[in-house]
Amino acid sequence: MTIQVTTDNHITGSEHLSTHVQEVVNNALHRFSAHVTTIVVHLSDENAGKKGPDDKRCSIEARYTGIQPVAAVNHADTIDDAVKGAVQKLRSSLDSITERMRNH
Repeated sequence: MTIQVTTDNHITGSEHLSTHVQEVVNNALHRFSAHVTTIVVHLSDENAGKKGPDDKRCSIEARYTGIQPVAAVNHADTIDDAVKGAVQKLRSSLDSITERMRNH
């Protein structure tokens, strides 16, 4: 399972940030690694550096074998919270898909 992390112009895309996001995603979604080939995480600051509630956005897409990509988006006050929320939403979606596929 390959995990790619991208950022917009308003978030500094450091190696530390990328490694941290990859660890969070891998820890939460490792059980799907047999079915998910690629996960793309995009981080953005919707207020372009200004302070505001829920201005950090994490969009995450998983390419699940045999079906269309599955995506989730979460907004939060911090990048870390945005990532964790998006990963939880994606994990829930992947759980549902896996269960449906198992029942067919």
